[in-house]
Amino acid sequence: MADVLADMGPSFLGSRLRRLAERLQSGATQVIDEAGLPLQPAHMVVLAALRTGPMTVGQLAEAAGISQPGMTRSIGQLEQQGIVAEEPGGDQRTRRMALTPAGREAARRAAADMWPRIGMAVEDILGEGTRRFMAELAAIERALDAASIAERASRMTPQGLTLLEYDDTLAADFHDINAQWITAMFALEPTDRDVLENPRARIIDGGGTILFVAAPGLGVVGTCALQQTGKGKFELTKMGVRESARGLKAGEFLLAAMIERARAMGAELLYLLTNRRCEAAVHLYEKLGFVHDAQIMADYGARYERCNVAMRYPLPGRM
Repeated sequence: MADVLADMGPSFLGSRLRRLAERLQSGATQVIDEAGLPLQPAHMVVLAALRTGPMTVGQLAEAAGISQPGMTRSIGQLEQQGIVAEEPGGDQRTRRMALTPAGREAARRAAADMWPRIGMAVEDILGEGTRRFMAELAAIERALDAASIAERASRMTPQGLTLLEYDDTLAADFHDINAQWITAMFALEPTDRDVLENPRARIIDGGGTILFVAAPGLGVVGTCALQQTGKGKFELTKMGVRESARGLKAGEFLLAAMIERARAMGAELLYLLTNRRCEAAVHLYEKLGFVHDAQIMADYGARYERCNVAMRYPLPGRM
């Protein structure tokens, strides 16, 4: 099953972070339950803030960076549980909330045990990138303070598709994009796994190349490889485009670039192997000049069990 949020890249960052937050908070809730405290993760920021002294609801909302209605709900829940109470003798026009004795004990237990263990668990997930990740979060928050997503989106105009050359940081994209379409229609064969799990060794180091196409706001949406199979001979292989790029003509853009790259690499034979079930892909290959070729099928078709279509691109000096 495709991960739609991951496939949509930066465009769905808010939804992906919400999903991540739900997973993190689910684990934190279990830790809180095991500690015997009748609280939720959303209550923890109130405990942390009020340890420094009484605050108004507005001050608490500002300290937590959440809406005042949301903070009012949390305060109401904590009042019912006897964790916080209105500071006695205060100005009725400005309610100042303070920890009760039970609240101070809950905050002490949280600070002494729960918060450190949860923090250590997060550090275990993030590893050496913990500080960098937290710094990047702070940078995102500062940028949103300066201008919202809506304000920034109103100024943005997509500039079109771009090509990216292979580097090892894109190996996961190469694997995932291809594994997604292959498993949706067929099954991964041993030769698929070998190439997808070892792109540098099987493609780049063997004299081939891998290109990626990126779309504004969506990140990497497609990839394709040229695998050298002999002197001057290249197989166009492992071409896939994410569902998120449908309608952008990313596949046509990428295929045209790969044909030009094959020419630049001195290809004398450029061919591909596919299956007639991939109707849209076959139509695209035909549109850009590939022709069906029985000799290619005879020479190379046995490489894949699913292969029942073989095509070549007419290049000068074909062997």
